[in-house]
Amino acid sequence: MLSIRMELPCCCLLLLSCLQSLSAHADFFTSTGQMTDLLYTEKDLVTSLKDYIRAEESKLEQIKRWAEKLDSLTVTATQDPEGFLGHPVNAFKLVKRLNTEWGDLESLVLRDTTGGFISNLTIQRQHFPNDEDQTGAAKALIRLQDTYRLDANTISTGNLPGVKYKSHMTAEDCFELGKIAYSDADYYHTELWMAQALKQLDEGEESTLDKVTVIDYLSYAIYQQGEMERAMEYTKRLIELDPEHPRGKSNLKYFEFQLEKQKKAAEEEKKKQKKSKKAFSLIPEREKYEMLCRGEGIKMTPRRQSRLFCRYYDNNRNPSLLLAPVKQQDEWDRPYIVRYLDIISDAEIERIKQLAKPRLRRATISNPITGVLETASYRISKSAWLTEYDDPMIEMINNRIEGVTGLEMDTAEELQVANYGVGGQYEPHFDFGRKDEPDAFKELGTGNRIATCLFYMSDVAAGGATVFPDVGAAVWPQKGTAVFWYNLFASGEGDYSTRHAACPVLVGNKWVSNKWIHERGQEWRRPCGLSESE
Repeated sequence: MLSIRMELPCCCLLLLSCLQSLSAHADFFTSTGQMTDLLYTEKDLVTSLKDYIRAEESKLEQIKRWAEKLDSLTVTATQDPEGFLGHPVNAFKLVKRLNTEWGDLESLVLRDTTGGFISNLTIQRQHFPNDEDQTGAAKALIRLQDTYRLDANTISTGNLPGVKYKSHMTAEDCFELGKIAYSDADYYHTELWMAQALKQLDEGEESTLDKVTVIDYLSYAIYQQGEMERAMEYTKRLIELDPEHPRGKSNLKYFEFQLEKQKKAAEEEKKKQKKSKKAFSLIPEREKYEMLCRGEGIKMTPRRQSRLFCRYYDNNRNPSLLLAPVKQQDEWDRPYIVRYLDIISDAEIERIKQLAKPRLRRATISNPITGVLETASYRISKSAWLTEYDDPMIEMINNRIEGVTGLEMDTAEELQVANYGVGGQYEPHFDFGRKDEPDAFKELGTGNRIATCLFYMSDVAAGGATVFPDVGAAVWPQKGTAVFWYNLFASGEGDYSTRHAACPVLVGNKWVSNKWIHERGQEWRRPCGLSESE
């Protein structure tokens, strides 16, 4: 007799704290710290999926046993139907099976075991990353590729410096990056990633991706860059694979026409000329910034380096530092940048991260024209603001900053905590308000940002340096340390050499916190200078 009683495993309950955290935030790709919640969400879904699979397997096992039993029975019965039914019990059981048990089997087959999994998935999908996140993460990979001069194969195979958990990209992943570049009319990166996808397919990678589709994108991207002969070669390959391709033959004819036109007009362009070496001061800022991120072009001569020292520092016998002076080391001479070592403990760092994580929001910049805070593609991170009312430890850190810098903290901004996302960066910018931004900090009523104190709350496996393009300086993250510099001269004029940037994080997770210190309250602590650049 077929039994249809079946106990379905309960689907995994959702982690409410995780959902509350996810529901409050978007732009997942801008904060690696918050993306950890997505891992737990996916883990819940996998558990729920396995429950569903077990339920389906249990149902199929019952159906299989029923089928095997009847298979054996019908083979025997059909060899001598009349003789088999001559036994009254066999006749009774045949009628019973067809009248009752096959109906029960139908109910079992039609029973839906997807409810728990689908319900779980539907609820959690509300908190999934969206198309903007996927595009943002893809563009971050392309940004890392450019900044650190990585070829597509290096990224695809996961051979990145300092990487702990190696991960490979499939041909579909490479194709997706190529499509996103294509949608931005970025044909250079379209070519790189479509070529990588094709390479992996040619090497025999199993994939549902069609080579013809990849080559179609690839040939068009190459054509858009003016390389007609290569575009023709790929188009010929496309036609070999699919002679009936709707665009193949017409594209080939068009490329042949364009190539002939180029030859006649003698207007062929050489796309891959070697760049001539330039003096560092003449290189565009973007290139300087990327060079410094790679550890190139640092302008510290041995003579200047010999004048940088490390010391135990008590800030002119500050009472809070007399018994425990801090370790201070010079990082740069002009502008003068110092680093304080072991200035914040691991326990304090974890507490700050714990306080900040639920409050993280996409970092904004102040529009120089309107003054309105807005997100920007050149600042990929999330930030939160903490006050001494949030936790007594924040007041301790503020007092520590005041002790080592000698500057008043009452007029400083709240402690800003930032976590950088996939390829997280903040391109070159000033911390202080320039003369063309007279109202930059007007609402605060505390004057301009006189100084910056930046805490590094994590080590970064690769990338993530703080660089100063105008002077060729690079400062690398070191957990538990803080760097400090003045944004203004003693005269109150802005020091334009402090223009700085946060390099993209290549591998790892970067957490920082910073304190922007303002002019008001510093009148007796840092008296005004007599000359503009003093």
